[in-house]
Amino acid sequence: MPPTDFERNFARLEADLKRLEAEYNMYFSGRLPKPPWETRSRVEALMKQHDRMYIQNYGDKFRFTTLQTRYATFVDLWDRGLRAKEEGRPGPFAHTRAQKEPEKKKPADRVVHTSSFLDPEREADKLAGLYKSIADARREVGDDPVPFEKFASLVKSQVQKLGKSGREVSFQVAVKDGKVSFTARALKGSKE
Repeated sequence: MPPTDFERNFARLEADLKRLEAEYNMYFSGRLPKPPWETRSRVEALMKQHDRMYIQNYGDKFRFTTLQTRYATFVDLWDRGLRAKEEGRPGPFAHTRAQKEPEKKKPADRVVHTSSFLDPEREADKLAGLYKSIADARREVGDDPVPFEKFASLVKSQVQKLGKSGREVSFQVAVKDGKVSFTARALKGSKE
């Protein structure tokens, strides 16, 4: 069954109202230089034309009344927005800038822990304390802690490399510029 004249005109009215709404949104966002007066007058003329018609079908009457109410609400909103813009005050379409989230405070630069080792395998308590301090420091700056086994093998390899001829190796955990620093150095004069 082909659409009736009323259905065609009503579909055109709905499409024009959507277009008018989009044009007003573009105007209030600054993408159109002037309000869409031509489209608004065309929609208003179509509204008056339909309002004067005799609509037999109650469903069509309801659809038209709903569309009329929607148009009246938009007109009120658009007029308030235009008035506010002319008066130089924020209106219903004022773009409020999102407040910046407060920046996360970087942890202060500091030395967290220092330990020295001759043989990390025999000094398990000291190794566990050093691991706990580096894991806590990494969590504090937002990083995941390193697995203990990997950490223990790193400490052992550094002691073997730097602790030649019985020297103690000192390890330092520090926080610098929001990052965890882990350094190792051989201590002078510490021989067994």
